[in-house]
Order: sequence, then structure tokens, then C-alpha cells
Amino acid sequence: MKLKQIQKTFVREGINADPRGVDIVKLDLLKRKEDYDALSKEKKETYDTESLENPYYDSRILFGNPDTEVKSVMVGIDMETPEILLAKQLIDSGKKIDLVIAHHPEGYAYSTFSEVIGMQTDILNKQGIPVNIAEKMIGSRMKEVKRSIMPQNNERVSDAAKLLNIPLMTAHTVADNHVASFLQSEIEAVKPRYLKDIISYLKKQPEYKYSSKIGHPPFILIGSDDSRCGKVFVDMTGGTEGPVESLEKLADAGVGTIVGMHMSSKAFEDAEKRKINVILAGHISSDNLGLNLLFDKLEKAHGKLEFIEASGFRRFRRTAE
Repeated sequence: MKLKQIQKTFVREGINADPRGVDIVKLDLLKRKEDYDALSKEKKETYDTESLENPYYDSRILFGNPDTEVKSVMVGIDMETPEILLAKQLIDSGKKIDLVIAHHPEGYAYSTFSEVIGMQTDILNKQGIPVNIAEKMIGSRMKEVKRSIMPQNNERVSDAAKLLNIPLMTAHTVADNHVASFLQSEIEAVKPRYLKDIISYLKKQPEYKYSSKIGHPPFILIGSDDSRCGKVFVDMTGGTEGPVESLEKLADAGVGTIVGMHMSSKAFEDAEKRKINVILAGHISSDNLGLNLLFDKLEKAHGKLEFIEASGFRRFRRTAE
């Protein structure tokens, strides 16, 4: 398969798995097109035109010819300059690596990362928070994240890939959409009564089973085994953790349990105050689940790939070998 086919498949399947719903994504893209058309010629010259078709700023090709033939990929959760150097060393020792795929964004995909957070507005709205309130909360969070990104040297990893002539791409929200939608659907199907029922389900998934063996099992952060779940919200996509103040609104909307990858100290304190149960499924393990679901679709569409597992990634297939 070609590099451009991988990217197109990732974007297409990311949209199909988007917890907002495909129609909302299409409306988002339509608005971007309208905004772009209204720009002056000067502003159009610096506009990110890829974002007119790819709604996920953090998932894109950072370096490489789109027509590059790809048969083997080195995949990791965090692929930074040391991992790019490792890929080069493996290539020099005779290992075939056509492409490096990073889950967490680097380069331009990280510089524009804050824009992805906007999708949380519609995710929170689907949980029962009025859209006007969700929009203002998420807007503040986007500005906060953008301020933290602006002073950073974001081109280090993509520069390393260019200097070593190693194709590099990121697959962040396109993968996180998969884990969020998959777990939300699966947990709703299980109809768990108690938190221990969710933990039991998670541990049956190969990614969480593996993470449990290496000391990172899913666990109950707030609540107990016999705490009743109530309405369950799987919060695992949208760039990064949402605003702390959203927890109060989620509680008001009837959410009883949040299943997430991680939670900050401030959010933990507020969730505890709001009496919301919290299960942390695990960060790296959940990233693995999203990537594996995405790779299953990629291989179904374009054939098998050879995977070189790195930086916390482990390939588990759910389709027939």
C-alpha cells in the first residue's frame, strides 16, 4: 500500500468512528470550507488546506513522499528523536522499515493540536450539557492548551525524520476515536450494574490484559467494586483531558461513571466532590486499543503489514490472521 492510502484510510475511518457522529463532522468540514472561501488571498496562502478534508489536525503525514510504497511500519506511542535514531539504526542493520507511525502528535501535528479539542463541545453536548455552555468551556481549554504549545520547539522530531530520510506520520485522534466509540458501544452492550463489571470487561481485552501483566491494570479511581455505574461516559478522545468545570455539568446531566485514560489531580478532586465514579482504563493500553482497531481496518482494506513494535505499542489483531 502507498503512504497516501494509509493516510486516507486513517482519516476516513477516524470520521466513521467519531463519537460526535459523521453528520456533525461533515458540518464541521463544511464550515471550514466556508471560512476558507471568505479569506483574503494573502491569508489563504498560509491556510492549512489539508484541514478542509482532514478534520484531525493531529493525524497527518509529517514527512515522506505520499507515493512511498509501505510494507513494514515501526509504530510507537511516543516516537521522538531517539526512536527515529533507533529506526535508522535498525534500517542500517538490515531491518526493512518503510514508515514510522507515532501515536502522539509531533511537528506540525502538535503545533495545531489545540484545534482538535474543539470536538469536545459536541461530545459533551451528546452527554446532555447544553451546547452553549460546552462551547464556552471548551473554548477556554483550547486557549489554555494553545498557550502551552506555542513556546515549544515542535519541529525536532520531524526534522530528525527529514535529515535521516525516514517517512513519518502521526495517528492520534483517528485512533482515539476508535477506542472511545468501541468501548462506549461495548460497555453499553454489557449493561454493567457495578464498577467491577466494567473492570472485568476491560481485562478481557488483549491490550488491557497485557498492560495488567506489566503492572498497569485498569483500576477504580473513585468508587468501589460494588458501586453502581449509572450512566457511563467513555471519555477518551478530543485531543486531551477536558476542562475541570465540565465535571459539574456532567454530574448535572446524569453521568454516574466516567471511564477514561487518565485524570489530573484537579479533575480527580472535582469528580470526587461531584460523587462521580471514575475508572482509569489506562493511557498507553487505551492508545494501543485505538491503534489496533484502526490497523485492523487498514489491513482489511489494503492487506497485511509487517509491524515493528516500539515505544509501548503492541499489535493485537481482532481480525483473522
